[in-house]
Amino acid sequence: MQQMNNSPGSVLNAPDIAKLKTYLVSSIQRELEGNPPPPQQRREVIENLLEQSYANTKLNLPSTLREQIFRDILDDLLGYGPIQPLLEDAEISEVMVNGPDKVFIERNGVLERTGVVFEDDAHVLRIIERIVLPLGRHIDHDNPTVDARLPDGSRVNAVIPPVAIDGPTITIRKFAKERLGIADLIKYDSITEMMAKFLEACVNAHLNIVISGGTGSGKTTLLNILSSYIPEKERIVTIEDAAELQLQQDHVVRLETKAANVDGVGAVDIRQLVKNSLRMRPDRIVVGEVRSGEALDMLQAMNTGHDGSLTTVHANTPRDAISRLETLVLMAGMDMPIKIVREQIASAVDLIVQQSRLPDGSRKVTYITEVVGMEGDTVVMTDVFKFEQSGTDSNGKVIGQLVPTGIRPLFMKRLEEAGFSLGAKVFMRTAANAADAVSRGRR
Repeated sequence: MQQMNNSPGSVLNAPDIAKLKTYLVSSIQRELEGNPPPPQQRREVIENLLEQSYANTKLNLPSTLREQIFRDILDDLLGYGPIQPLLEDAEISEVMVNGPDKVFIERNGVLERTGVVFEDDAHVLRIIERIVLPLGRHIDHDNPTVDARLPDGSRVNAVIPPVAIDGPTITIRKFAKERLGIADLIKYDSITEMMAKFLEACVNAHLNIVISGGTGSGKTTLLNILSSYIPEKERIVTIEDAAELQLQQDHVVRLETKAANVDGVGAVDIRQLVKNSLRMRPDRIVVGEVRSGEALDMLQAMNTGHDGSLTTVHANTPRDAISRLETLVLMAGMDMPIKIVREQIASAVDLIVQQSRLPDGSRKVTYITEVVGMEGDTVVMTDVFKFEQSGTDSNGKVIGQLVPTGIRPLFMKRLEEAGFSLGAKVFMRTAANAADAVSRGRR
């Protein structure tokens, strides 16, 4: 190892620390290659080798610096390098690596840049390979993107050149270890108690529900919660790109897509799984997200006896959700007039629940909208509940209220037949309701 300044009171500079880390990592890797330990003993062996390699340097660094260097090396050899501490922070919901020195996180719904840095693009690429190889995935020049699920359930997306122009990138949406329930959404003012009771009734009454929202708005969390209302006696088939749903019912069959192998064959997509699920005698079909032609199969299932199905779609308003579904149905390759497509949607979908992330980072159910039917060539919709924003406070927090619109949905009889008698006051916009919603919005 190249001689370093270790005189009393001296402090290693950044290049020296980098050289030390490189030396220690190389020493450990040489030992591991010659005598690889069993997986269950890997951490213990690496920790011992690290102590020995450091002792061989004859350095006597301050304990805090030595401990930090050891942590960095262990994170690099056993975890996901510089971003490992971010993944362990419970307050961080998403980690985004845009480049070696551009690492961002989402905390409490707000994006912020961190001081975390990688050595260079090659270091980022090594961490990507560390992530995807144990998952049986492959990334290279000819296959420059990968979408996968980590062992803890977190979703990871990686993109490398030539697709990623400025260098390799990583996006990890962390899997929430604590499962949120409807009480949490009410506590966080994401939804009111009246809206929650209404949605519970809708799920139990076998209404077909589409949760609409943008990226990171909380669609999957809400889908998880609504799915928890499905009675225990029913058979549920869930279909996802990357399994995130955590249904607690006993009779659940979980299906997940499969990527193609290195030869480009063997892929199983959402559409194939939706078609297959119809042969599995499901009482409910829950699709994590419709993104393509599987929307047509989902709508046909909803229209042919599989009432009570749930799914999500990327859209910013309930009206946009209808347009998005139209586009996705056409992606199935069927030559259908747009009016027929809209009739399919209007007949299949009963309710659209709009989930939004507001400018202050908070997440709310901003609309609960009934799909009434068709009028001419137009899908008719009616808002049952909505969020009314009245402004922002001095801290940038959005002020507003979640209120009923005063319109009772046409499917009320179905709710009553399911044993839910909500009463007219749930849908009435009274002064008391408005005052309660305002107080919640300002807490």
